[in-house]
Amino acid sequence: MIKTISGWGLYPKQKSIVKTPINNDQIKDFTVNTRELILPRAMGRSYGDSSLSEHVIQMNKFRYFINFDQNTGLLECDSGVTIEQIVKYFLIRGWFLSVTPGTQYVSIGGAIASDVHGKNHHVSGSFSNYLLDIKILLGDGQIVNASRDENNDLFFATCGGMGLTGIILSARFYLKRISSSLISQTTLKAKNLDEALELFEENILSHYSVAWLDCMATGESLGRSLIILGEHATNGDLYEKKSKIISIPITMPISPINNITMRIFNELHYQKQFRLTDKRVVSLQNFFYPLDKIKNWNRLYGTRGFVQYQCVIPKFYGRKGIKKILEIVSNSGQGSFLTVLKVLGPENENYLSFPMEGYTLALDFTWNIQVQKLLDNLDKVVSHFGGRLYLAKDSRMSHNFFKEGYKRLDQFEKVREKYNAVNKFESIQSRRLKIK
Repeated sequence: MIKTISGWGLYPKQKSIVKTPINNDQIKDFTVNTRELILPRAMGRSYGDSSLSEHVIQMNKFRYFINFDQNTGLLECDSGVTIEQIVKYFLIRGWFLSVTPGTQYVSIGGAIASDVHGKNHHVSGSFSNYLLDIKILLGDGQIVNASRDENNDLFFATCGGMGLTGIILSARFYLKRISSSLISQTTLKAKNLDEALELFEENILSHYSVAWLDCMATGESLGRSLIILGEHATNGDLYEKKSKIISIPITMPISPINNITMRIFNELHYQKQFRLTDKRVVSLQNFFYPLDKIKNWNRLYGTRGFVQYQCVIPKFYGRKGIKKILEIVSNSGQGSFLTVLKVLGPENENYLSFPMEGYTLALDFTWNIQVQKLLDNLDKVVSHFGGRLYLAKDSRMSHNFFKEGYKRLDQFEKVREKYNAVNKFESIQSRRLKIK
């Protein structure tokens, strides 16, 4: 079937031949018996072009739990299983994901390929930290296991490897026990970036932390923000009340997101908290997945779509680097509707995983030529301070900047060659970044 597909940012779009296998034999047939370059894809929740290719193997039919150990929390499941499925089935039984991104609509295969991180990377690391092993279909049709003990080079390349090493069929990873579906949330009000970073460091032992920033604030208010801390509550039952969903039915011909609406939203959002500290108990859904309550919220950005720019700046330069980025953005007139700051812990062994110890900033921009120029300028700042961009959010990074940021690219490319992925698995992104 020929479809026009895109990432969550709706930019760029790609006309693709999409094949949807229903069993492993069909996956093998679609992989081995083709001369075309292919790419596995499930929910399409990466933002840019990392899940786009002219020929796509759609993994949505592979959505079954295989095994679960009630004593250890070890879950085995198909790669097409979503975080939503896991939350729905296991939360009421007292289990939750050790690491979760900001949406439930991500497949386990996608979580591994992007090595997703959450609000707790500074204490818990990324998704692959809890991954025991992966079953992968290679480009020559072999099905192999990869773990830290078996085919570990393939494991380190696949976690964060954006689907370029093979097709993840299933995985085993650990969930964690919880006793309540509630989160004890503390929100701290910071008048500028310096105060926000100080509050992050003062609360570095908080299990979850994230900040919303007003990217349009300038001068002494640059980086004013709300820092949100969270811990799993010990009181309350495990029942999760269903949230009311608002749906955006169509892609807006003209986006309602502009400098005027952003300034109004930012002012209201920042001022809605009167006190410097606010403590309350919130639902797990509201804490981890607030945007999931707005179905198809990406359509608000209009037909041109949007890009998310997520960078990380090493901790030593974090204050200086993040401040410089915010100054450039606030002076550009190209506001970011959603601006999020998090603390990241040390990087792991995976060759293309994004996190490194420091601060990560994510900004959303409606796509246009002026934004392209702005992001080119931000690249220079991130490069100067030794940072990098997140591949799962990228749609326009240059080959040279990519090589600068990902020092283990050579190892990744050697693994692709060793396991028959070269001339078999390719994305629009990998072609742009000249990954061999």
